[in-house]
Amino acid sequence: MVGTRWAGGVVGGVLLAALVVGCDTPPPPAPAPGPGWGGAAPAPRTSRPVPPAVGSPRPDPCPEGGVRLREGSGDSAMGLRVADIQLVNCGAQPYVLEGYPEIQLLDRKRAPVDVAVVHGTDGITTALTGVDGAPQQVELQPGQAATVGMVWRNLVTDTTVPAAEGWVVDVTPRPGAPRLELELGHSVDLGNTGKLGIGPWRATAR
Repeated sequence: MVGTRWAGGVVGGVLLAALVVGCDTPPPPAPAPGPGWGGAAPAPRTSRPVPPAVGSPRPDPCPEGGVRLREGSGDSAMGLRVADIQLVNCGAQPYVLEGYPEIQLLDRKRAPVDVAVVHGTDGITTALTGVDGAPQQVELQPGQAATVGMVWRNLVTDTTVPAAEGWVVDVTPRPGAPRLELELGHSVDLGNTGKLGIGPWRATAR
């Protein structure tokens, strides 16, 4: 009996102490939210810029002269070829063109191709190609483009003379400007005619 009363007293005392402590002690803080069934917890906010993904394309820097070249459209019929090269003002200042650019063709190894570059289509074709015309001044604002047309014939008139092909155009847009190179997706296949006609700079239709 004594043992029973002692045990009961101990249990009662423990319960009483727990009740007293529970009344004086504040409840523990709620746990911080974490990932659950709905998915991962939201990422913390940050003011740092997010770097581009590995392998993502980066814009090409604008060349030293403030302009870059790109290949334009082309057409071919019965051995007559017509194509154009575009020049884009990628700088921050206006860019003025007038007259004809200096153009040289290079082969796959970037060796010069033996070709006479002439203004217009004389001696190449009498068809209307859009290459002929009087030079005019063209002022390009940043982001605007101009075009120079090219015309040639793909003919082999002498089988003893190797056919020539230009795969790179080397262009000086205006006197004193840095030279620009453009690798072509379609070659200037001159055969052995040895002549390339070019037109003056023209503003690209906007």
